[in-house]
Amino acid sequence: DYIYKKLFLNYTRKQWGVLPQDLDPSVTGRVPIHISRDNRYFQDLYQGIPKHGYSKLFENMLRHPNISILLNTNYKQILHINQNQEAYLFGAKFHGKIIYTGPIDYFFDYRFGHLPYRSLEFRFEHYNQDTFQEVGQVNYPNDYEFTRITEYKHLTGQQALTTTISKEFPTKYIPEKNIPYYPIDQSDNRILYKRYHNESKKYEQLIFVGRLAEYHYYDMHAVVAKALKTYRNKVKKTIEF
Repeated sequence: DYIYKKLFLNYTRKQWGVLPQDLDPSVTGRVPIHISRDNRYFQDLYQGIPKHGYSKLFENMLRHPNISILLNTNYKQILHINQNQEAYLFGAKFHGKIIYTGPIDYFFDYRFGHLPYRSLEFRFEHYNQDTFQEVGQVNYPNDYEFTRITEYKHLTGQQALTTTISKEFPTKYIPEKNIPYYPIDQSDNRILYKRYHNESKKYEQLIFVGRLAEYHYYDMHAVVAKALKTYRNKVKKTIEF
């Protein structure tokens, strides 16, 4: 009861906008409880971030002659899938695999209704001091409107005389107005997602993967593992070398 009231109750209210009992147990079950002096959020053996940051990681991945990037472009402007599940890219028939990572209900034009998500607002603050807090991230379950403060220089190891932090404010997701970050895992929502999931099975070319497309709360390491597994099982086998 003590841990529930101090850690889970109000944090869940802020983060998800509902009480813990109204969420699927797997959501709060992501945060293990350990009676120890280890103050890390997770106790995985290996923890870290890309050496030069995520931006550089993706820049290196995308720097390939076979990859083209379109910014500020809605995929529905260039990709069309007709009632026979045939895909057309820039008006020409496309036979390859298509990986979709956006909200699955948006893909189907909300045919069965809107799936609820939670969004976030990040507010950045800069300070003319060495550090703001002692560690990279501090959670605030019971105080303030934000859920946590992240100070990035603790994570990157960079040396600077000043520091920048971000405060995360959970907000309601408004379709096509802000960004959906988290699927809200509740029984009614899972039933609605299943309808979309069953519809997606009709499209052999399409691969739905990720938090939004699968309506599932993945941690970062699980996202990477799922991406690699999806590539091996559904993409690599179809590529001719």
